[in-house]
Amino acid sequence: MTMTPATNPVTRRSGVRSHARTHGRVWRGALAATLASLALAGCVSLEGKAPDTLFRLTAEQSAPAGYSAQGKLNDAIIVLDPEADRSLDMLRVPVRVDASNLAYLKGAGWIEKPTRLFRGLLAETIRANTGDMVLEGGDYEVTGKTFIGGRLLEMGYDAQRSAVVVRFDAVRSERGSEELARKRFESVVPVMKAEPEFVGPAINSAANDVARQVAAWVKG
Repeated sequence: MTMTPATNPVTRRSGVRSHARTHGRVWRGALAATLASLALAGCVSLEGKAPDTLFRLTAEQSAPAGYSAQGKLNDAIIVLDPEADRSLDMLRVPVRVDASNLAYLKGAGWIEKPTRLFRGLLAETIRANTGDMVLEGGDYEVTGKTFIGGRLLEMGYDAQRSAVVVRFDAVRSERGSEELARKRFESVVPVMKAEPEFVGPAINSAANDVARQVAAWVKG
């Protein structure tokens, strides 16, 4: 029996593969065009060149000069290193291109891992707001009273929103208790241009906003 192209299974399979290849090329082409347009605008970097600008986080609320706190380690608030995915476990500044693609901000990087910088900012802000003894790091995990940890979900530039986004899932626990309190905090700061001189201050402002929200939650 002779098969016509309409009923030939080989023809159908070939057509499906051809359509899939075409669709894949179109999708990859669209993504490449998006990344290219961002790169031309100075937004993202696809190279390994050392950054010209290094970001850090500076607390807008801090304990005054001469501040001192006395007390037992058993009564201290311990701020732990937040967890994070790989995009926030390196020194490059992430740019969210869309829901499933990331790039990195051209000409900028972190002076230290952003999770560690955020931990220090959070500890200083809680210290300024509560007046309590606040310590950082896992060395005090077995001695403190209140533990503040969580997961840093976002801290970078969102290309679709033209804004910096900082999002933190905070977890609070008390020594000797099995109960956990969890709350999500977020701050969004619009950015005029996706360039280090605009993105850096915006990240610092958004991170401080989130830290103040967490400090109020801890104090309350």
